[in-house]
Amino acid sequence: MAQPPFLLSARSIVKSFGPTTVLRGFDLSIAPGEVHAFLGGNGAGKSTFIKIISGQHERDGGTLEFDGQDLGASVAAHVDAGAIAVVNQELALLPHLSVAENIAMPRLRRATRMYSERSSKALAVDALSLIDPHFARESVGRLVGELTLHERQLVEIARALGSGARLLLLDEPTANLTAAETGRLFAVIRRLIADTGLAVLFVSHRMREIRQIADVCTIIRDGKTAVDRAALDAITDSEIVECMGQSVEPDEHAGAAAADAMQIKSEAGATLSLSQGDAITIEQAGIRVEIRRGSIVGLAGAPTGPSALINALTGLAAGNDWDVRRNGAPMRYASPSAAARDGVGFISGDRANKGILETLPIVDNLVAAQRIVERRSVARNQEVQQGTRLLEALNIRAGSLWDLPSTLSGGTQQKLLVARWLPLKPKLLVLEEPTRGVDIRTKREIYALIRKMASQGTAVVWWSTEYVELVELCDTVLAFDLDGHPTGVLTHSDVNETRLASATGMAA
Repeated sequence: MAQPPFLLSARSIVKSFGPTTVLRGFDLSIAPGEVHAFLGGNGAGKSTFIKIISGQHERDGGTLEFDGQDLGASVAAHVDAGAIAVVNQELALLPHLSVAENIAMPRLRRATRMYSERSSKALAVDALSLIDPHFARESVGRLVGELTLHERQLVEIARALGSGARLLLLDEPTANLTAAETGRLFAVIRRLIADTGLAVLFVSHRMREIRQIADVCTIIRDGKTAVDRAALDAITDSEIVECMGQSVEPDEHAGAAAADAMQIKSEAGATLSLSQGDAITIEQAGIRVEIRRGSIVGLAGAPTGPSALINALTGLAAGNDWDVRRNGAPMRYASPSAAARDGVGFISGDRANKGILETLPIVDNLVAAQRIVERRSVARNQEVQQGTRLLEALNIRAGSLWDLPSTLSGGTQQKLLVARWLPLKPKLLVLEEPTRGVDIRTKREIYALIRKMASQGTAVVWWSTEYVELVELCDTVLAFDLDGHPTGVLTHSDVNETRLASATGMAA
């Protein structure tokens, strides 16, 4: 019998959540031995579709075939049997289990023998060594809950790579990886494709990576197929962006929205911005950077170095090696709450663990920072009014302020995290990969919001592993080597992708 041309074929897929229709007859087909880029803006339906073909959601209509067989309602069974593996944008690891136990889990669900700690550790080391041999050796016994986002991302990918699946679904897998780790991941994918005929559905907003690894692309727009299986060498970046319904030009609305949102004051009318003469200095190992009001200082390099500095600035780790001072006086905080009350804001791209309050409605997420600053917790009419104005000003489409954040796309959730700091005008705003997993338009909107805050006096520290982002936003960049040590300060014309790669030891 001839093999079917596609390993997975989805036709006329429909999915709604209450009154909101997300997928409107969407089609996508993936062939064995190919990397298929799945592209679309935030909220277009990408994650919903991936959750359907990985058995996490049931479709409302349409057909799914895997290896020529109609799946019917048996999608989850194929996942459990190991035929389909997924790396979700929001990681799905169990924090109370070890790295080895998390990686071994997919095989344990279909195993017939007893659990073996020794064999699970061996499996975990083999899977992790595909991407980072050093991390593999030192991490297998650690609890996942003790890992950084970056380390958890490696574990999630290793679990999928070691599953033996025939179809691999990767939803923003490189969002928190270094360039070197991304290169190793791509090499592993190519080897698996050559050896096993693996099919990969790859979601990313980084066009450079898409062109490095993918063969064809399908573009989703408003829940429908806008482009079906286009060869990537036959479509330009600008054509892709146009088909997504987005623009790569600066968004004038975003700048206006920022101005509108900045007019929304806290009830106390307090402003937390630095006075004209204020300056924050950070120093370690003889390298010193001055952060003045209105400046955007970038952090470049592998996660270890930037994370330590971010922790020192935001009250997560006051006792590390960084000397942080404001106007010459030590700037130390016992907790992130204390930092927030002194005008230090923090926004992370790790929405699930460091930002979004998943069990609380949108309004609580919007005013969370203000409640910390004002030491209160009860929702009031003023907060509802403020939340409504913030949603309108930032063009955030939500059914209701009382809906949960899970009803919004990942990029829209990220805008919520920015929005909560706008009325407070913090003295210092610290950003940790704030555009992780968001589309081009949302990135531009976030850029405009942060630039507006800087223009009104906020000092900004921005860590990103996307060098093009640092080049666009920052006049000063502090670089770190692969071991987390600061290597130097780049300014003005020195801030370019080549210099950043040289200073960090990481490819651009």
